[in-house]
Amino acid sequence: MIDTHCHLYDQKLNHKIPEILENAKKANIVKMICIGDTLDTSDASIQIAEQYEKIYASVGIHPHESKNAPDNYVTQIKNKASHHKVVAIGEIGLDYHYNFSDPVIQKKVFLNQLKLAKELNMPAIIHCRDADEDLYNTIIASNHTKGVIHCFASNLDFANKLIDLGYYISFTGMITFVKELNSVVKSIDIKNIMIETDSPYLAPIPYRGKTNQPAYVAQVAEKISEIKKMDLQDVIKITSKNAHTLFEKLL
Repeated sequence: MIDTHCHLYDQKLNHKIPEILENAKKANIVKMICIGDTLDTSDASIQIAEQYEKIYASVGIHPHESKNAPDNYVTQIKNKASHHKVVAIGEIGLDYHYNFSDPVIQKKVFLNQLKLAKELNMPAIIHCRDADEDLYNTIIASNHTKGVIHCFASNLDFANKLIDLGYYISFTGMITFVKELNSVVKSIDIKNIMIETDSPYLAPIPYRGKTNQPAYVAQVAEKISEIKKMDLQDVIKITSKNAHTLFEKLL
């Protein structure tokens, strides 16, 4: 399995990465992507990826942080993206639930990063919360059709619209405790699905309330297997193939 989204530089995880990797190995997790969400954490992700063979990185500015983006942020991200273990631009997107940054600024920074991803022919890792319509319209405006909506938490109609654009849908441990997502998992084709933890957040049942880690992506695969009434090995094989298809540098 591949954990396509974790934040290993987080203080809850960073001091015990060797232990996390050992737990992941026991759970059959073969690769993981450490996701940058600021310029600094993008650097931290690259540094971790340089230290550990099975860890890769992404670089980008999260919507929460978009208000703090310096004038030359696109150039900085572009330079970081040239690293041989950087597989994507992200985590980028829109978040109108918290609105830590003004929506106008969020949209501008999101669009510029999407355009950069298109220029570099790299996939985008996208965050969306309570911003479905603007997110969709911004993706359309960028003409970028290569990415994943991470930690999907919306409805089936929105999932299908994104799939029609060429995007994958990624699920976290939320599917083990948010029943509304079960119908989305059940209805979309496994060839459009990826799995992730979003560690250290959103630990799945039975680890709910504890610090999440890449090993627990196994519970996400098991829940998809249960919901879709599919063989677990098929879920693992296809979601891993999907990750390798989107994130070409993982190979």
